[in-house]
Amino acid sequence: MTGTTARRRHSPAVYRRRRIVLLIALLAIAGIVWLLIAQPWAGAATESPGDAKKPASQNTAESLPVPSNQATEGGTETGAVEGAVVEGSTPTPGATPSAQPCVASEIAVEAVTSADTYAGDQNPQFSITLTNNGPDCVLNVGTTAQSYTVTSGDDIWWRSTDCQSEPSDMIVLIAAGQTVSSAAPLSWDRTRSAVGTCADETRARAPGGGASYFLSVEIGGIASTEPKQFLLY
Repeated sequence: MTGTTARRRHSPAVYRRRRIVLLIALLAIAGIVWLLIAQPWAGAATESPGDAKKPASQNTAESLPVPSNQATEGGTETGAVEGAVVEGSTPTPGATPSAQPCVASEIAVEAVTSADTYAGDQNPQFSITLTNNGPDCVLNVGTTAQSYTVTSGDDIWWRSTDCQSEPSDMIVLIAAGQTVSSAAPLSWDRTRSAVGTCADETRARAPGGGASYFLSVEIGGIASTEPKQFLLY
């Protein structure tokens, strides 16, 4: 007589545990596949600390244009006005985005020279500094609104606007009590300027030997308080 052995049936709890283990395994496999496809670590690897967004206080105008002239005797250097916030960007803390235009009587403009005297082989370097003694206000400090003038007595020797190229506007927000100035100077080649002689290499040179000259500037329709004297040798 042949005997048979009855198969042992597992309890429902065993089947439930098996299904849970199978489900966990499937979820783990799906997670691994997603990581291989999405590669979320790729973006983090290429980002450097310097890529972080700058705080609003650093969002300043670092390179605003100043008058640039056509090349004369080695060319003319150009610079920038720095320290003011470009209108339309994030203002400095406490600044008023809807500030009114600056009032001339509340803005102090100063003509600045890089030295008081210049040797025969040195070209004077000019800059502008302005201080807002009133509330927050906006001002056009673009090349269309800037002017540098060199005089000797009643004789006008040089104007930056005579040979200015590609002028442009630049509206900036100047906070109350803030001072802004040129980041780089504008150079004078010591020649007499006149419209129509910008490319003329035979323009008359300003006499030296200790001759006295004065620099006056204007920005945003506001003239410097007084001219800055310097000597040419």
